[in-house]
Amino acid sequence: MKSLYGKFLILTVGIMLSSAVVAFLSVNTYYHRYLKDQNDVKNVKVAEQIASFIEENDGLDLTAYFTMLASTGYKLLVVMPEGTSTVYGEAFRDNNLEEAAIRRVYSGEVYHGMRDLKAETFVTGYFSNESANTVGVPFTHAGQTYALFLRPDIKMLFTEIHYLLGGMVIVMAIISILAMLIVARKLIQPIVALTKATKKVGEEKFTGTLSIDRRDEIGQLAKSFQQMMDRLSENDQIRKAFISDVSHDFQSPLLNIKGYADLLSDEELPANERKRYAEIIWSETERLSTLTKQLLLLTSLDQLISPLQKKVFRVDQQVKETVRKSQWLLQEKEMSVMLEIDEVRYKGDPEFLEKVWENLLSNALKYTPDGGTIDIKLTEQVNGICFSIEDTGIGMSKETKVRIFDRFYRADHSRTREAEGTGLGLSIVEQVVRLHDGRIEVDSTLGSGTMFTVYLPNL
Repeated sequence: MKSLYGKFLILTVGIMLSSAVVAFLSVNTYYHRYLKDQNDVKNVKVAEQIASFIEENDGLDLTAYFTMLASTGYKLLVVMPEGTSTVYGEAFRDNNLEEAAIRRVYSGEVYHGMRDLKAETFVTGYFSNESANTVGVPFTHAGQTYALFLRPDIKMLFTEIHYLLGGMVIVMAIISILAMLIVARKLIQPIVALTKATKKVGEEKFTGTLSIDRRDEIGQLAKSFQQMMDRLSENDQIRKAFISDVSHDFQSPLLNIKGYADLLSDEELPANERKRYAEIIWSETERLSTLTKQLLLLTSLDQLISPLQKKVFRVDQQVKETVRKSQWLLQEKEMSVMLEIDEVRYKGDPEFLEKVWENLLSNALKYTPDGGTIDIKLTEQVNGICFSIEDTGIGMSKETKVRIFDRFYRADHSRTREAEGTGLGLSIVEQVVRLHDGRIEVDSTLGSGTMFTVYLPNL
């Protein structure tokens, strides 16, 4: 697999080369369309001035004069009256001047080779070193007619300043490439670190810290990834604890059921003992059933794809029915319930909201000692409804209150026989309330009781 660094290097060089090609084609096209005619006119004027100077000076030494002109930056092709030609200055790369053009100049016409040069894609006309890419004029000397063709000598025109500018461009290109490579390396290093961290996450290794300190988008990505790793690590620990807890919760009633089932097989067992053992088996079976139902409910909430089945229903009637179902336990524990319930209609999912009231009441019953009190209030507000349940139970510590809605979390005292639970009830409550865009608050002091308040907005 090619590295991102290599791809960035190839892409950078490719962009620079492509830019150079596009720039060359653009300059070449611009010359042929706009500058070629102007260049032709300028050089024709120079050639006509040379011819006029020669004609005004009959005793002029043509060889010395043309040699001097060649040293000033021009290439000259002079065709003698007898048809021979002499080049002054550096020779042309391609001597392709046509005889017809020479005859026209002899006859008095001006030759516009620069203007009429055929435009070719990869040949810049200004640099085309050929005799056809010249201008030509006739002149008379010593009573004879000559043909003069000239063009600038590009090599001589490139003075020291041009070489300095060319060198500067080369140095700029080299520095630009090196700078891009350094920047690319700094950009790619955190990506490489993120890639390694991703592989570790794929191997379920959630420990470690990303040492990426940046304030750009990559820094934000690294920060989010670190938060994800921390959350995954926490969830992994919770999952392992959950497996241990659930295994214990399933194992304990199963062992009890197995043990009392073995005792029931004794044919000499008294009827009252047989009945008590059967009640224990039934109780443990109910405990397993409750745990299974809550696990299934959480799974259905997690996988909820379709919207909630919302409809208008009487919340007050549902709350009262929930309390009525627990009447036997209230009487058994000699607890009193104070109800302050308004007649409230609400549009929501009645099946899920019923689990909220059931779990909050069940939680209060578990952790309130015999003879305690539970206060339940339901009021209708301007933008929704408010439900609260307050008990005089054992309360909870600050550490427990922070994690009370974490899935599978149970405080240490929840393992006592008097307050058995699955650690899933409040997680279900929080998730159902959140699905209704509501919020739940808890106010508790260790040893003084707990109050849960649910706010549900109108949907």
